Amino acid sequence: MADFSPEPPEDEGGPVKSFLEHLEDFRWLLVKLSVSLALAMLVCLIGANYVMAIIKWPLSRATVGYPGTNQVVTVSFGTNQLGHFQLSPAQEQALQLGTNRFVAVTVAPLLLGTNQVLGWHLDPTVDAADSAQRMQIDLINLSPAGGFFVAIQLAFYGGLVLAAPFLFYFILSFVFPALKIREQKYVYRALVIGGGLFLVGVSFCYFVLMPVALAASQKYSNWLGLGASQWRAEEYISFVCRFLLGMGLGFELPVVILTLVKIGILSYRTLAGARRYMIVINLILGAVLTTPEVVTQILMFIPLQLLYELTVWIAWYWEQTDRPKARRVFLLVLLIIAAVIWLLQQYGWPWLKLQLH
Repeated sequence: MADFSPEPPEDEGGPVKSFLEHLEDFRWLLVKLSVSLALAMLVCLIGANYVMAIIKWPLSRATVGYPGTNQVVTVSFGTNQLGHFQLSPAQEQALQLGTNRFVAVTVAPLLLGTNQVLGWHLDPTVDAADSAQRMQIDLINLSPAGGFFVAIQLAFYGGLVLAAPFLFYFILSFVFPALKIREQKYVYRALVIGGGLFLVGVSFCYFVLMPVALAASQKYSNWLGLGASQWRAEEYISFVCRFLLGMGLGFELPVVILTLVKIGILSYRTLAGARRYMIVINLILGAVLTTPEVVTQILMFIPLQLLYELTVWIAWYWEQTDRPKARRVFLLVLLIIAAVIWLLQQYGWPWLKLQLH
């Protein structure tokens, strides 16, 4: 026998609750969020040295350059590196250290008769080029309680990352009953795609952009005539984490915008009209979340703006009735964006390295 019972309406959400019931749910939401973050922070506080090693990795990959063609000498004493020194032409002529541009020298005690003196010799076991071009930055604390504050800072940022899946789950459990079924479907898709884009943005910043930003920061300090061999640990951690978080959230922006387009809050015309405002916003994000130096700000601005342009064209494609024609135009736009990315990779990146060196 056919079932003619009415189907639930498409726009039906969760059960209707009173204000006090919503307030009680919100109270429990805050409790769950606080407990999850506290437990994650405790785990990261116990393993703070491992979290610190992860945050310091981009610093170990950042490279520095030496103008001109003069020799660069890496001086070591035992297992300690005393520094890297670029020789003048007169010093090169006097020392006669060979024809290699990067040379490693080890200082060691020598016996001269009955007297012990310091001498030096070329050390072929040291990769002089790699050693000289790696940034030698010491992260320091300048107060007795500095180590404690650094550990708390590490625990907070690490705890946010570790507890993020649980935080999102609890927040969505609170918000979803207020959404319509169609809206919930789009939000589910947005979460999956947005999570992937967030990881892409963080990875791009961590492996590519962060070493360049750190090298540019040291170069800018040297250009001003200031030493840049020591940085405050808490400021370094704050800068790295804000940079990573900002780039990750920036890569999620297209998903948020397209979800609003699907729900009906935004349209292609609105996005196209807001293009000039997004250019300013992305430039401001580059200035706030990166170093004050222009090259790094532009490096952050370019992918964010390209993602926004792609979002605008996706919204345009969704609104077209002639889908085959719209598909051809959309593919043409994708090819143009891919060509821009390829040109940046082929010509922009070598130019950037040349500027940093």
